[in-house]
Amino acid sequence: MTPTDADTIRRIHLDLQDSYDEELELEMEDRSLDAVAAGHNDTGTGALTEQDRRDRQHYFRELFRLQGELVKLQQWVLETGHKVVILFEGRDAAGKGGVIKRITQRLNPRVCRVAALPAPNDRERTQWYFQRYVSHLPAAGEIVLFDRSWYNRAGVERVMGFCTDEQYEEFFRSAPEFERMLVRSGIQLIKYWFSISDEEQHLRFLGRIHDPLKQWKLSPMDLESRRRWEDYTRAKEIMLERTNIPEAPWWVVQAVDKKKARLNCIHHLLSQMPYEETEQPAIVLPPRERHEDYMRQPVPEQIVVPEVY
Repeated sequence: MTPTDADTIRRIHLDLQDSYDEELELEMEDRSLDAVAAGHNDTGTGALTEQDRRDRQHYFRELFRLQGELVKLQQWVLETGHKVVILFEGRDAAGKGGVIKRITQRLNPRVCRVAALPAPNDRERTQWYFQRYVSHLPAAGEIVLFDRSWYNRAGVERVMGFCTDEQYEEFFRSAPEFERMLVRSGIQLIKYWFSISDEEQHLRFLGRIHDPLKQWKLSPMDLESRRRWEDYTRAKEIMLERTNIPEAPWWVVQAVDKKKARLNCIHHLLSQMPYEETEQPAIVLPPRERHEDYMRQPVPEQIVVPEVY
């Protein structure tokens, strides 16, 4: 092996490591929770026990393995033309966004995309309730993850009084039929509810309050939902009872431990589809063409980003 070959391999390894560091960067989002629980501001890893370190190693090992399976699933979906919709519902700070990030992290955004719709505008409020969700449904070979969905009506809209009793009851008449229509059209519909305890949500809200990088996640609606915990519980119980249909059953993810919740959810998601590894053609890099009549022009210094780091 020549020095040039060795340097090339080293740089490839560094690039791979950089891609895995993305997951470590996401983990930094969780860094303040342990500190809040312990009542101090140390966000380092010095307080980790040997068991904690072994648990983290196991988590990362399993996460990367499951993400490799998700890549296989993606290729199978693309080649078979399968259509998948996955709903993620749960209380504020239940960990929906965290698992969505881990699912999509290694996937092609043209195949697997996230739909996170804002509150409806004045025009959308006059439409058929499900209309604004329909445009986000997948075509053949696509996976769509809804970060909250049409079940807003059974949850936040009901609890906060954003819909009438008639609209609420009409939702429960329409939602099962709407979902059966989706399934009959060839869309696989998977519905997850992320379940956390009262105490765990309290802790996660404290973590957001004390973390400047997470304060944007707290809205006045989140704070009001905290006060109305029991109302949300009652609404959730009714929702699960009235919309748990054979064609699209609900699956409850125990999410107090967010790392276990991510692994369990991804593992379950993979089990819901009969995917298999598809054969990929060998990829060979073509030789780079060089032309003697071309000379690269210098880039004007005034448009170059300063190298501060």
